[in-house]
Amino acid sequence: MRASWSSRGLVAACVCVSISALAAATVVIPNLGRFKNPSGEAATFNTAGDINRKNAFFQDLGTNGRTCETCHQPDQGFSITPESVQALYDRTHGADPLFRMVDGANCPDADPHNRDSYSLLLSRGLIRVAITLPLNAQFTVLAAHDPYGCAIRYDPVTNQQIISVYRRPLPSSNLRFLSAVMFDGRETVAPLTDGASFDANLRADLSHQAASAVQGHAQGVMPTPAQLAEIVNFELGLTTAQLRSNDAGNLQSARGNGGPVALALQPYHPGTNDALGHDPSGLPFAPSAMSLYSGWATSNDANQRDIAAGEVVFNTAVATITDVAGLNDNPALNSPPVILGTCTTCHDTPNVGNHSAPLPLDIAVSRQSTIELNPDISSALQQLTPPDLPVYEISGCPDLKHPGHTTVFYTSDPGKALLTGQCADVGRGKGPILRGLAARAPYFHNGAAADLNQLVNFYNLRFRMNLTDKQKHDLIAFLNSL
Repeated sequence: MRASWSSRGLVAACVCVSISALAAATVVIPNLGRFKNPSGEAATFNTAGDINRKNAFFQDLGTNGRTCETCHQPDQGFSITPESVQALYDRTHGADPLFRMVDGANCPDADPHNRDSYSLLLSRGLIRVAITLPLNAQFTVLAAHDPYGCAIRYDPVTNQQIISVYRRPLPSSNLRFLSAVMFDGRETVAPLTDGASFDANLRADLSHQAASAVQGHAQGVMPTPAQLAEIVNFELGLTTAQLRSNDAGNLQSARGNGGPVALALQPYHPGTNDALGHDPSGLPFAPSAMSLYSGWATSNDANQRDIAAGEVVFNTAVATITDVAGLNDNPALNSPPVILGTCTTCHDTPNVGNHSAPLPLDIAVSRQSTIELNPDISSALQQLTPPDLPVYEISGCPDLKHPGHTTVFYTSDPGKALLTGQCADVGRGKGPILRGLAARAPYFHNGAAADLNQLVNFYNLRFRMNLTDKQKHDLIAFLNSL
């Protein structure tokens, strides 16, 4: 690693580590060391004890100086934040391995000495992902808006289109709850749907993902099996969550059940509490999937009561779900035009917050408010501050509402469709694990929500939740406590 831990996270670590211990923090990160964020402090519990940075996760296995840690910083929820990226650029004058042209710049042939070449990484923590469109795609893709000049390129050998999309690095912690690997599921080489094969398949998927990262992001060669096993074992031992709230104090005190240790003990199996009723245990879906702070409902502390109330909002506030690809067009559900659900309809894994079975959805975050015809979606998008991304015109797909006709999509990220070539997958991607949210703003895969206030306002209008100002306040307090 060319940028040392001491230059990127030690100030936050001071809350729980002695000054003498900090001198050794370039090698060891104390287990449950606290790192500050705007809402309080987050921490990571490692089943192996203190985090030893001699692990392959922290080692330069490529050719450009990058490591897994480059985009998955322990003090930033094992992702990266724009504030840290900006400070790093200023401190190193853009020389840190994070700013490699291969995917750190808006385009791989941009001027490496121009700060503007990294505007998406600096402003939103976005990494460029170049995906080759399958030859059998059911649709055609054109660049309706190409602000950086590399939205679509062509493979010099096959002439296939290579599409640039820009996405936030997902956390490399809390991975034992995954139902798909990567936003579009492209690293899910073995399914994560069966309890008997889950552990072996998850390890295979994470090994594939780590190898792809070394070969792609780090521009290296295939890591050794021992190196891949070391990375995967390390990642699967990590559990990250908010530990302390600036307002409510210790999140695992009294009858609160926050923090990473309790999360590490959270039971899980593929399909647990599946909102579509496919839990292999046979148990029905329980909408009250979050129960971390139910004990605070009668707390003497008003801030703790707000968090408990926000948890109730998350579990019970009615969301009118319409125009969501993957749900409203799902033939297994008889393609209902309207579904009355809650936040837990899509975030059903108990006390974790992702979907426990693979269910990529398009909630319309990548659509364009100025041309969006659905008024709920248009008004919701106007609550966000999206970055200036390429916009793709996707045509040739059947119009499900008008049989015999085709429709056109405008999106900044075609999602899973770039992998499958299927019209039904346009815009679809997985919902992330929600634990540790406070440490890794901005939100959504494209960083379109600068903070949780924008995120909640988006959902409130998108799904006609009709939340009061108090409910919004409480819901944000709860999300910040995860």
